[in-house]
Amino acid sequence: MPPVQLGKIPIYNGAWDCAVKTVKKEGFFGLYKGMAAPITGVAPIFAISFLGFGLGKKVFSSTGDKKENLTPSRLFCAGAFSGIFTAIIMVPGERIKCILQVQEIGNQKYDGPISVIKNLYTEGGIRSLYKGTCATLLRDIPACGVYFTTYELLVRYQKNNNSEGLINTIFAGGMAGILNWLIAMPADVLKSRLQIAPEGMYPRGIRDVFAKLYREEGLKALYAGVTPVMLRAFPANAACFLGVEFGLKGLDFIFPPKKNNSLEIN
Repeated sequence: MPPVQLGKIPIYNGAWDCAVKTVKKEGFFGLYKGMAAPITGVAPIFAISFLGFGLGKKVFSSTGDKKENLTPSRLFCAGAFSGIFTAIIMVPGERIKCILQVQEIGNQKYDGPISVIKNLYTEGGIRSLYKGTCATLLRDIPACGVYFTTYELLVRYQKNNNSEGLINTIFAGGMAGILNWLIAMPADVLKSRLQIAPEGMYPRGIRDVFAKLYREEGLKALYAGVTPVMLRAFPANAACFLGVEFGLKGLDFIFPPKKNNSLEIN
């Protein structure tokens, strides 16, 4: 959603109004505008995220063994460690997505992701593509820590109570997604506004974005759009962890391990 300007009427009254107006003006596929870049990167991003978590478990284990049952604080550090990996590769794709999403029909500067990349590179080189890196790290490091900690602790609780199963995996993954985005949203809002802003608008980066947002809209703007984010967070992340668990079981079947462990990420 484009940022609200003082003295102007907001474009949308909420998530539902945004959806209705978008479909009416741009058609159903307008809801998916700008998704080519993130969809292209979603598989490698999640692969690197889980790889980073596996490495983090090994780094923060007291024995150097990632199979160790880590304390919540060590789990958080391992998850936060994975956030560094994902942020580095997510920044360009998210900037492209944000720029395409705020284009208006009939006044389009870009034809698609390639057009955005060419323009950004011409204007500022590689650095321009990575605008918003610090904001993305600020979002992903704590959010990934909460994400993996929530899932691991819920799965551990289910094991201790002999309540493992499909529904429990879905619940643990969905709750991990919800808590992840509750933590990530403020930084994500600031990141998105920074990434779509013209060059030079925010000379001090995310600090200037926050100052302007707080002055004009208040702190509640940090959670603008929270409803659709939460509606997406549970099913998307439940499906993610379900896919991971099924994938691991498939690998266990093909290459039988010596010992089974939940979320055994190499």
